[in-house]
Amino acid sequence: MKPIHILLSTAAGLAVLGASTASMAASDKPAVEKCYGIAKAGKNDCQTSSNACAGASKQDGLKDGWINLPKGSCEKIVGGSLTVKK
Repeated sequence: MKPIHILLSTAAGLAVLGASTASMAASDKPAVEKCYGIAKAGKNDCQTSSNACAGASKQDGLKDGWINLPKGSCEKIVGGSLTVKK
């Protein structure tokens, strides 16, 4: 085999491998859901009406404070809600 053919077949093989690895990595991410009302002070995952960034809540169990949990877990936790509590 000529060196150019080896180079081209290696490049094609790496391209296929890279594409399959990328699609596998995206599908390996676990499904998550926002769970409101259970975040401890300083442990929220995003902003709330009373603070502008993750980890900045000053109080446990803010109604609009949320954390990401594996899908199906939130409703099993006492006080957990998939929507902002009123």
